[in-house]
Amino acid sequence: MLESVNPKGDEPAEPASRARAESTASDHIDYEDEIARSIREIVDLFERHRPGHDSDPIVKAANLAVEVHAEQTRLTGEPYVLHPLAVAKRLADYGLDLDTVVAAILHDTVEDTDITLDDIKAQFGGQAGALIDGVTKLMRIDYDTKEEQQAATIRKMTVAMAKDVRVLLIKLADRLHNLQTIGPLPQWKQERTAQETLDIYAPLAHRLGVQEIKHELEDRCFAILHPSRNAEITDLLTKRAPARQAVIEQAVAITSELMDGAGIKADISGRPKHNYSIYRKMVNSGQPFEQIHDLIGIRILTDDVKDCYAALGVIHSRWAPVHGRFKDYIATPKFNLYQSLHTTVLGPNGKPLEVQIRTHEMHHRAEYGIASHWRYKEGAPEDLEWMSDIRFLQDTYENPADFLAGLKLDLYRDEVFAVTPKGRVITLPKGATTVDFAYAIHSEVGNRTNGARVNGRLVPLSTELKSGDIVEITTSNSADAAPSRDWLQFTVTNRAISKIRQHFNRERRDEAQSNGKETVMKAIAKLGLGLTSAARDKALAAVAEDLSYADIDMLFVAVGEGNVAASTVANRLLRQVEPAEDDDGGGNLLDPIRPARPQPGPSIIVEGATDVMVRIAKCCAPVPGDEIEGFVTVGRGVSVHRSDCTNLNSLNERSDRMIDVRWAADRIGRFAVWIQVEALDRPWLLRDVSEVLSQLDAIIYA
Repeated sequence: MLESVNPKGDEPAEPASRARAESTASDHIDYEDEIARSIREIVDLFERHRPGHDSDPIVKAANLAVEVHAEQTRLTGEPYVLHPLAVAKRLADYGLDLDTVVAAILHDTVEDTDITLDDIKAQFGGQAGALIDGVTKLMRIDYDTKEEQQAATIRKMTVAMAKDVRVLLIKLADRLHNLQTIGPLPQWKQERTAQETLDIYAPLAHRLGVQEIKHELEDRCFAILHPSRNAEITDLLTKRAPARQAVIEQAVAITSELMDGAGIKADISGRPKHNYSIYRKMVNSGQPFEQIHDLIGIRILTDDVKDCYAALGVIHSRWAPVHGRFKDYIATPKFNLYQSLHTTVLGPNGKPLEVQIRTHEMHHRAEYGIASHWRYKEGAPEDLEWMSDIRFLQDTYENPADFLAGLKLDLYRDEVFAVTPKGRVITLPKGATTVDFAYAIHSEVGNRTNGARVNGRLVPLSTELKSGDIVEITTSNSADAAPSRDWLQFTVTNRAISKIRQHFNRERRDEAQSNGKETVMKAIAKLGLGLTSAARDKALAAVAEDLSYADIDMLFVAVGEGNVAASTVANRLLRQVEPAEDDDGGGNLLDPIRPARPQPGPSIIVEGATDVMVRIAKCCAPVPGDEIEGFVTVGRGVSVHRSDCTNLNSLNERSDRMIDVRWAADRIGRFAVWIQVEALDRPWLLRDVSEVLSQLDAIIYA
C-alpha cells in the first residue's frame, strides 16, 4: 500500500489510499516514488513563488487524489494520478494561487470518481469547487451526439472562464499534458483532439497571452494533423540550422557591443522558432520557407521601458529598418496585454532580422500571459476587453453549437487597434468598420451613430479601420435615431451584427404585437361576450399559458406573425369563460330552465321540456346533422354543443346538468358554419365564390 506523502518532512500525513486493492498496489509499486516526488515538486514551486502561504491544503488534495484515483490507470500504463499532478505542477510553476493548484490536482475527481462538488467545497472551499466545476465535462447522456456534447462542454467552460479565467488556465495545462501523452490513443482520436485544440484551446491560450502553452499546443497538433508538412519544415530548419545559427550569433554579438557602447543593460538572445507558426506564415503570405522574415530573430530584454526605446534607436542606427515592419505594442498593448517593440531590419549580410525589445517583466508576461498576474499580484487584470465578448456571446447564443461557431469566429480573426479621441484603445477584428467601433464603445452609441471621423477626416461608415487610427463617432439625439439595415453588409463583429439584428427583430416584434392585438380584439368582439377588460385579460392570460406563450404580449406577437390564428385565440377564450358563465356558483337548480319567448317551429327539441330558451354554443357552433348534447345553464337556458366539442369534456364533469337534445324534423333557423373552399388561384375567384353563396341566401361574416 502506498504510504501518505509528506513532502515537507514534518508530521506524518494521513494515509493516501486506504481503499486501494492489493493487486493495484503491486501494479503501481514502481510509481510510488514518482508520485511522491511530483507532490514534493508542486509544494516546492508553490512555496518558492508564494513564501509564507500555507501549502498544507495542497498535500491534503494530493493525498485525496491518490486515494480516489488509486484504481485508475492511463493508456500509458501509468497511475492516473500522475496526470492531475503534472497539471498542478505547471500551474504552481507559473505562480498560481492555492485554490488553482488544489483545483488542478482534483480537476478530474468529480468527473471520474465518486467525489462530489459538495465534498470538494466542504474540504477545500467554494472557490476550488467552482474551478473544478468549470472544467468538468457535461455528461454525454444529456446530448444526442458527441458534437453537441463538445459544444455544450466548451460553452460551459468558456462561460465559467469569463467569470474566473483560472478555469481556462487549468484546462490549458490539462489539454497540454494530454497531448504530451497522447501516443497510445488511436489515430482518429488523436486527430479529433488535435483539431479541437487548434480550433479552440490554442487560440484561447493566445488570447490569454500564455505563449509557452500556445506554441507547444500548436506544434504538437501540427505534428498529428500534418505529419509530412511538419517533417518537411523540421528538415528545412535542421539543414539551415548551422547557417542560421551563425547569423544569429553574429547579430547577438554586434547587438551586445552596441548596447554596451550606449550604456544600456540588456540580455540578448536568439528567438526559438516554432514549426506551426512558420507553416502558418508560409500559407498566409504565399511565400516559400526562405522568405519568411522572422526565421532569424533576436530578443533584447531590458530593465525598464526607457531602455527599450533607447535600444530601438541604437538598432535602427546600426541596421536599416524594413518599411512597415515596426510595431509599438508597449504604447498600445495587444488585447491580451502583450507589450513589446517589434521591428525588422536588414541585419548581418543583408538578411532580414526580426528584433523584439521589451522589459524582463514584459517578457515574463509574454510567455505566461495572464498567469503572470498571480505571481506579481493577487487576481486577474480587469482590462481584458475580450472577456466581455465571451459574456456577450453567452447572452446572444442560447444554442451551444451557435455559441461555439461564434467563439471560433472571434478567436480566429486577426486584430486591429483603433483609438478613441480620449486615448482608449479598442481592439477589433481585421476588416472592422467605424460602425463596429461604435458598437464596441456602447450599444446605444452604435444604434445612434450618424457619422464618423478617422484621423480627423470625415469618412463613410463602411470605412475599414487600420491599427493606430483615431476614430471619432458622431451620434444623433433624435428619438427616431436607429441603425440601418445596410450596416449588416459591412459590419463584421458579433456584437455589432447582433445588436443591429436585435433592433430590427424588436421593431418587427412590436409591429406584430400591435397587429396581433388588434386582430384578436376584433375576433373577441364578434363573440359578443360583454366581458370586462379585467375578465378578458385574465382569460387571455390563461389562453397564452395554454398555448405555451410567456404572456399575453407574446401571444399577440404570435398572432401578428401568423403562427396562431385569431379565431383560435377567441375560441379558446370562449372555453375559458363559458364554463364560468354556466356555473351556478352554488345557486338553486330545482328550476334551472326558465321559459323563453315563444319561437315558431323550434329547431332543437329539449327532451322532457317545452318552451325553453335554447342557444347554440359558440365554441363549436353545431349545425343540423351534427350529433348534439345539451347543458343546463343558470338563467340562460340550455346551451347546445356538438358531441365532440372539446369544451363539452369539462362540462361532462357536471353530469347532473347534462340533458338530451335533438334536432327538430321541421327545423327552422340560420346557423353559422365554416366553409373551406379549395380552388386554383385565378382572377375574380373570391367574387365568384361570394356570388354563389349569395344565391343560396347565405350571409358571409368577415
